[in-house]
Amino acid sequence: MLRTFAGGRLFGSRSGEAEPRVLALHGWARTHRDFDAVLRPVDAAELAAIAVDLPGFGATPPPTEPWGSADYARCVAAVLEELAGPAVVLAHSFGGRVAVHLAATRPDAVRALVLTGVPLLRLTPPRPPALAYRALRSLHRAGFVGEGRMERARRRYGSEDYAAAVGIMRQVHGRVVSESYEAQLDAISCPVTLVWGEDDATVPLGVAEAALARLRDARAGRAAGLVALPGVGHLVPLSAPGPLRAAVERLL
Repeated sequence: MLRTFAGGRLFGSRSGEAEPRVLALHGWARTHRDFDAVLRPVDAAELAAIAVDLPGFGATPPPTEPWGSADYARCVAAVLEELAGPAVVLAHSFGGRVAVHLAATRPDAVRALVLTGVPLLRLTPPRPPALAYRALRSLHRAGFVGEGRMERARRRYGSEDYAAAVGIMRQVHGRVVSESYEAQLDAISCPVTLVWGEDDATVPLGVAEAALARLRDARAGRAAGLVALPGVGHLVPLSAPGPLRAAVERLL
């Protein structure tokens, strides 16, 4: 059943009979339903959790401005007040960008993180846009190229997620993909478990390995671990919900 959270600003669902202790945050262009097999599997009891549709996805309206992940975290932080004490935050991909901000800024309210497929660090410098695209963009800004041709160029040279985004969400996408999270990783004090598909082509396993090293180096003695899943790709909540649930249960 769809419910509202954060004073009616977010839609999502609640599972389990007890007061919720888990907050689940989905990936880009996904919804809270991605976590159904983790939170309410057919062969086990439901976890007491809240899973929300982040602004711009599922039933939740988009933001009115091009938010970055810190803005999303400020919005989602209101949900933490609806949980029974500090939460285990379970997050996939884009949701993990939000989760690391929550953990860094609200250590009182975040008990632990379980992250999967999150682009926490860049292993290589970002490549500049193709020369042809940059030329068209300059001509468009000068008024020599129409919006129709520019939109075709965006779809040809941009990522699938960027091409599929509409309205303000395209600006949100452009903003968040330029972010990196070294400062947040260094500031996190709670335990962190990374659960990663070894065949993740969107956010390779090397990102998780580099993030794990940074987590351990930044704060000696902090509990941080990595579970690598052979034969699993980027959509871990759908293809391997069991290891995610096990990681959450250990941290509860």
